[in-house]
Amino acid sequence: MKRGWKEAAGKLRAWLIAKEKRLVLWANNRHLDRGLKKLLGVWLRTITHAGGAVFTLAVSLTAALFAPAPWNAAGWQSLTAVTISHVPVYIMKRKFRRLRPYQALKEIVTGTKKPLTDPSFPSGHTTAIFAFVIPFLAADAQMLPLLLPAGLIVMASVGWSRIYLGLHYPSDVAAGALIGAVTALVVTSVGWMPV
Repeated sequence: MKRGWKEAAGKLRAWLIAKEKRLVLWANNRHLDRGLKKLLGVWLRTITHAGGAVFTLAVSLTAALFAPAPWNAAGWQSLTAVTISHVPVYIMKRKFRRLRPYQALKEIVTGTKKPLTDPSFPSGHTTAIFAFVIPFLAADAQMLPLLLPAGLIVMASVGWSRIYLGLHYPSDVAAGALIGAVTALVVTSVGWMPV
C-alpha cells in the first residue's frame, strides 16, 4: 500500500513538472501580435524591477520617514514585511537549489542582460512585491477601492514577468506570492510600527 502511494505521488509530481515546464515555454515564447509583444515586453522587463530589493526597501523606507499618516505606518510595515519575508526565501533557496528555467531549458530566452544565477525557488521578486504592496493596500480602507486594482496589477505583473523572462517557474512565483502575502498580513495585523 505504501509503495502505491509513493508511485502515485511520483507520477503526479512528474505530471506537474511537465505542465509547469510547458507553461514556462509558452509564456517565454511570446506568441503574440508583434506590436503587443513589444509593448508587453517593455512593460514586463520594466515592472520586474519593482520586485527587486533596492526598489521595495527604498520606497518603503522613504514612505516610512517622509509620508504622512497612515502611509508612514504602511511604509514601516512594508519595510518590515519585505525584510522578514526574505528569511524563508533565503533558507528555501539554499535547501531546494532549483535551476532557473533559462538554465534548465535551452529554448528559454531571458530578455535580460544579466540574468540572476541564484536558485529559482521561491521567487524573491514576487515575495518582495507582495510583502511591499499589501501594507499600503491595508493602510486606508477608504482608498482600497482605488488602490486594490492597481496593487493587483502590479503584483500580478511582477509575478508574470518572472515567468515571461524565463527566470522562474509558476510554482516559484506562487510560493513567493504566498510567503510575501502571509508575512505582510501578519505584520499589518499586528500593526507593527517603530516607537
